[in-house]
Amino acid sequence: MRLALFDLDGTLVDRRSAFADAIADLTSTHGYGPDVEHWMLIHLADRASPHDFARLREVFNLDESAADLWRAYIDRMTAAVTCRPAVLDSLARLKAASWSIGVATNGASDIQRAKVRATGLADLIDGIAASGDIDVRKPDLRLFELAAARCGTQLSRDDWMIGDNPENDIAGGYKAGLQTIWVRGRPWPGGLAVPHHSVDDVTEAIDYLLTHSPE
Repeated sequence: MRLALFDLDGTLVDRRSAFADAIADLTSTHGYGPDVEHWMLIHLADRASPHDFARLREVFNLDESAADLWRAYIDRMTAAVTCRPAVLDSLARLKAASWSIGVATNGASDIQRAKVRATGLADLIDGIAASGDIDVRKPDLRLFELAAARCGTQLSRDDWMIGDNPENDIAGGYKAGLQTIWVRGRPWPGGLAVPHHSVDDVTEAIDYLLTHSPE
């Protein structure tokens, strides 16, 4: 069975807009001022973990526990995050064509899995590996290997990694021996091996897999 591994944030789901909405809702609900909101927007922009909310609590002397703040953030992120119907439809077509679909994502295990469940992706993927599972982040080979194992297989040179991050997804996938598709959006750094294919949207990547990969 052919394997396609996907990044989650910025590839399958829109974390950026969900993040802004979640922070605004969290700030309003808890009655925090603009200083707390600004801190979260700056310090959690790329990723968030329970440790960040322990820092937030200390910096602003908040009454809520770090665990409660983390849970409130997860609840609001999962309420705000979306996966476009076109992406879900494309993944369904890929699955119907006998592909195994995995997710290899950096991030805390609980929030990444919550996003997968909230967006309907759970019904379409065969396995997910989050960096919080084993405290290893992409581009480390071990996260790609774990994602494949959770799909019931091992990495092979015919497998693919699809993502928006040049270093984590494309260079990491390349070093793992995978073929790669870059979803454009970020600047491409000099010195990296070029992806096997580039697209403007993940649905185009799935179309490419369906039409250009050997049966």
